[in-house]
Amino acid sequence: MDTITRRQFLKATGAGALGVAATSLTIEDIANAAITRPLPLGTPILVVVTLYGGNDGLNTVVPASDALYRSLRPGISYSESELLPLSEGLFLNGSMTGMHNLWNRNQVAIIRGVGYPNSDRSHFSSMAIWQSASLTAAKTGWLGRWVETQPEDPLLAIGLGSVLPPLLAGEKRSGSVLPLGGLKVPTGSLASDCLKLAVESRSDNVLQSMAARSMRNLFSVSDDITPILKAPAPIASDLPTVMGGNAGGDSNLTQQLDIVAKLVSAGAPTRVWSVSLGGFDTHANEKGAQSILLQAVSQGISKFMSQMRATNRSKDVVVLVYSEFGRRVKANASEGTDHGTSGPVFVLGERIKGGFYGDQPALNNLKNDDLAVTTDFRDIYASITEKVLGTSAERILGNWKGRTPIFK
Repeated sequence: MDTITRRQFLKATGAGALGVAATSLTIEDIANAAITRPLPLGTPILVVVTLYGGNDGLNTVVPASDALYRSLRPGISYSESELLPLSEGLFLNGSMTGMHNLWNRNQVAIIRGVGYPNSDRSHFSSMAIWQSASLTAAKTGWLGRWVETQPEDPLLAIGLGSVLPPLLAGEKRSGSVLPLGGLKVPTGSLASDCLKLAVESRSDNVLQSMAARSMRNLFSVSDDITPILKAPAPIASDLPTVMGGNAGGDSNLTQQLDIVAKLVSAGAPTRVWSVSLGGFDTHANEKGAQSILLQAVSQGISKFMSQMRATNRSKDVVVLVYSEFGRRVKANASEGTDHGTSGPVFVLGERIKGGFYGDQPALNNLKNDDLAVTTDFRDIYASITEKVLGTSAERILGNWKGRTPIFK
């Protein structure tokens, strides 16, 4: 069984090595930059949510009115009464009430049947293709290539976690990482020695220059605690309350998005944020496990969007949610599903034209017993590159012509 953890994938794709050259930031670094050079209001911000493991799209956006769906998935299919209605005979997983509310606000685009030609069912290969936006799994990430089109700034694109995600890796410059547990910048004599290493020399080779530049970026902003760090995250004031508090439990994804919400609302000069949640490799006992994971995704994102509505940045933020592949149509003997092909992608925000995009893969017209790919994921990336990042898609994706018209 091709099981995988996020860390294994990052190491296997070489992102661990790239992460050495990536700048590691502290929240203090970003908060201080928010004060000294805040992102201008109205500047679009992209938040990428990666679901590691291969999320089952058929039990996320569910064709519950199709009798074939129930017959192909005995034991793990849903009835309409367990789900949240969308339209066109499709329903949202019943645990995703927060995202359903956003759908009713017309702020959720669901792109159906998303994948790429000749789907690869390996976690490693497929995620490398999605994060590089290249069918040959290029060594650079699609957002890392975007970083290299912009003036150098260690705060431009940030991945939350201890290792740089491959999608932020460039050839010569990459995004930065923000460890969730915090990173203490050296002080005293060790700091002095590190700063000496940050001085570039004309005799340095490329790697030495990169290392010096990364070290210099690390110390380029103040380590002083700012008022931003003492302030709470924005309050999700328009969510329903349960037992005196906002509905929804905590998860690692919620923790990541809380940090993003805090820094976005403060004016951090960051255009791209990367967060993630693992555990979607549901080969057994899928129905309960996936529902818990999807609930975490839905609650985390709906809380984040509510936090943004409590600030002046709600119209700036666009959220992309994707996974490396969908699952097989037929359930397996363990009441789970195996690696498949296409699945739905979500794009959320006030700048989004809510609704369905792309054709729903037909259950009576399978390709090698799997769902057809009806939308190439690069169509979505191209639209986001142009409409959110303000950059010609050709600079990032080559001569790619497809677009998904999800923006107002």
